[in-house]
Amino acid sequence: MPQEPEPEREDARAARRQQFAEAARAERPDLALLCLLIAAEADPALDEAGCDAAQIELDRLAGLLPYAPAGGPGAWARNLAELLGTRCGFGGSPADYRRLESSLLHEVLRRRRGLPILLSVVWMEVARRAGAPVYGVALPGHFVVGFGDPDGSHVLADPFAGGRPLTDEDTELLVAGATGEPLSAQMTTPADPLEIVLRMLNNIRAWAQARPEHGAVQLWALELSLLLPSHPARLRHERAQLLVQRGEFLAGAAELTEYARVVEAVDPAGALAIRRQAAAARAMLN
Repeated sequence: MPQEPEPEREDARAARRQQFAEAARAERPDLALLCLLIAAEADPALDEAGCDAAQIELDRLAGLLPYAPAGGPGAWARNLAELLGTRCGFGGSPADYRRLESSLLHEVLRRRRGLPILLSVVWMEVARRAGAPVYGVALPGHFVVGFGDPDGSHVLADPFAGGRPLTDEDTELLVAGATGEPLSAQMTTPADPLEIVLRMLNNIRAWAQARPEHGAVQLWALELSLLLPSHPARLRHERAQLLVQRGEFLAGAAELTEYARVVEAVDPAGALAIRRQAAAARAMLN
């Protein structure tokens, strides 16, 4: 299991992050590539050849699907469930939430286990390659996939459960279980690739936050999130605080000071509190 990243050359990491930033700003972001670049942060042994092998595996799986099956969205959903869920054994269980590999695409392809969002990425990438009308659906607390027209005839399926088709009642229960709120139409709109990537990185951050010994994982997940064209500004504050926690007091103080400058126009009192945090961080060196 990948734990903290093995030491690697700084120029190699910088080149990979530059590639990630450029891929995130592409006119049509390559979701599989972005997922693999995230995985390479956790597992620096995942080189270009390893990323190519993962893409080839997605191509291979897509080649096992029938072309343009009769029956519309329901047929696509059934074929994906039969191939990936039944024949290949892709799925998930509560234990998968405790493993970092469950958020790494190459490991999900190898183990055929993962979090709902990574399994959904496998479903989407295989289906897309086969010509299916597929999209991701970022339900609160549980990511699923849709086939067909989001505004018309469509079918939702749950890759975490092997591709089980979801009725409206099933979907309502998933949302109610996660939030206690009723299902709204906005919750089932197609997810943008970069929204999917940010949600994946949020999952990794949450996994690492619950395990203080994995502060390095939390840090790189934050740093990749900050490379996305759109991200919550609060992530900069979180990164600064994490640097201080890791003993990088000057770097953390500098980040806090810069974040205070950014928020001062909308929250002067908050900016003052953040500057006090920066001063306290610098004092740790005395």
